[in-house]
Amino acid sequence: MNIFRNAKLKTWILTIFVGIFTTYFCYFISPRVLSFSSPQTKVFERVWQTVNENFFDPEFNGVDWQAMRSRYAPLAAKTTSTEELAVVINRMLAELNTSHTHFYTQAEPAYYQIAGIFRQYLQKNIKPFLPDEKLEYTGIGIYSEKINGKTFIKAILNGSPAEKAGLFVGDRLLTVDGKPFTPITSFTGKADREVQIQIQRQPNSSPITITVIPKVFNPATMFLDAMKASVEVIEKEDKKIGYIHIWSYADPIYQEQLEKELVYDRLKDTDGLVWDLRDGWGGASPDYLNVFTAPTPTITAIFRDGVERETQMQWTKPVVMLVNRGSRSGKEILAYGFRKYNIGKIVGSETAGAVVAGSPFIMPDGSLLYLAVADVFVDGERLEGNAIIPDVRVALPIPYAEGVDIQKEKAIEVVLEELSSARLQ
Repeated sequence: MNIFRNAKLKTWILTIFVGIFTTYFCYFISPRVLSFSSPQTKVFERVWQTVNENFFDPEFNGVDWQAMRSRYAPLAAKTTSTEELAVVINRMLAELNTSHTHFYTQAEPAYYQIAGIFRQYLQKNIKPFLPDEKLEYTGIGIYSEKINGKTFIKAILNGSPAEKAGLFVGDRLLTVDGKPFTPITSFTGKADREVQIQIQRQPNSSPITITVIPKVFNPATMFLDAMKASVEVIEKEDKKIGYIHIWSYADPIYQEQLEKELVYDRLKDTDGLVWDLRDGWGGASPDYLNVFTAPTPTITAIFRDGVERETQMQWTKPVVMLVNRGSRSGKEILAYGFRKYNIGKIVGSETAGAVVAGSPFIMPDGSLLYLAVADVFVDGERLEGNAIIPDVRVALPIPYAEGVDIQKEKAIEVVLEELSSARLQ
């Protein structure tokens, strides 16, 4: 029996492999009420208690969870904002040394993105905490990272305002409209208006000002839009290499779009494929590998013009998977299977080693606790803490990279090598 034909089971497996295991009751939990001296203390206590009752390991990964409360509660009590509190709470959660365990505030794009992934479950509870009760935020479509105290662009969504304006991965972010960059507040209320972003391209170069027009992002659609915009056909050495970047796999629509591109659309007539799973979110079900592994009949259709048109649902041409530290959860399970079934080579840097099941919990102030609620094993092997190591390792230093993507370039090169090898056989 093919267990993936069972719709209910497939939905369960899909959700686990988002690394975000959803349960209907998780955010209706009402921890015991204590006496609180401040809003920050109230949130801290709710976070601690939610972990205490729901973290998948009753031994808390060897951590004395009661002691963590005693250590961090005084620090939480001294905070004066949600952002300050988040620093304290995330220090406490880091003690568990487990992925899918983090505290998010409305000042972070990830807050809205996770809420978007779980929108059908969270919508009622989260609405009162959203501006105009809408699950959306204004931004330019970048992922940023602090490195040695400086903020850099580490990834840019395809088709986003940032890409259109000419911002690059590796740009150091200095100011937005003359004020320090922040991922959400720098663009709040500025949708469809020009903003001036000051960046630095090289360590000792003068700042550059780039005009960008932010847009409102809907977390329910933004990753599909980026995926569609990522598709390329790269012509090199008389070959056509297809490329597609799947930013999120937290919904079957992403796999459906991949298969549509491979079978019917822009990637159909390419000679090889780069399947980019870097960054973004997990969510993949293991049967997504079937498009590369499961033999299917070839369908020939003959229309009135008499021309035969063949459709092959299986991709049988060379494919290379591209990963990095941002490839996590369900994407890592795909990488595991990609190697196990010898589908193709994996290129890039090691994955996150983040394969447990997580669930979102809304806190009293609308902040979001993302918590590991189940351990996950793949063929009996625990991938949590055990990254997938690429066959071809290529580091991609972020600071001042000037948009040069040497990982992608290497992946294209490996596809061409596979094509050349196949031709010689």
